[in-house]
Amino acid sequence: MGFTEKQEALVKESWELMKQNIPELSLRFFTLILEIAPAAKKMFSFLKESDQIPQNNPKLKAHAVKVFKMTCESGIQLREKGEVVVADTTFKYLGSVHLHKGVIDPHFEVVKEALLRTVEEAVGEKWSEEMCGAWCEAYDQLANAIKAEMKEETAHELSSRSNPS
Repeated sequence: MGFTEKQEALVKESWELMKQNIPELSLRFFTLILEIAPAAKKMFSFLKESDQIPQNNPKLKAHAVKVFKMTCESGIQLREKGEVVVADTTFKYLGSVHLHKGVIDPHFEVVKEALLRTVEEAVGEKWSEEMCGAWCEAYDQLANAIKAEMKEETAHELSSRSNPS
């Protein structure tokens, strides 16, 4: 079926509302991730040093912005191109980082749940089943693209080990 014009509009509309409040939303997003999966804290270098989520951590804010923005852009690309398109180097980097941090499928689900809850809280009464579906589709496509790159990286590493130069 693809990403519809309506889904794209819903993701864009909610992103426009959220952009104005990224510092607060990034804290909320990471708070939710750690509420859902406390062990995830060790996966984020910028959260390791503290027992709490730091209020003014620029790395935390930057990471949250990347997740929100890439998910939003994924939705727009799905509509325009029929697939998620990010620079090859970006996907290779994302695949490599996620692989080496030990990210597995359930971790993507934790982030998805935290993302959806953050968006829902941010947009308030504008939240609907349709908006939820739009963000789910955009996130799932982005996550699948990262997972595909992780598999490619794993295959490359295995190949390198079995065929040393």
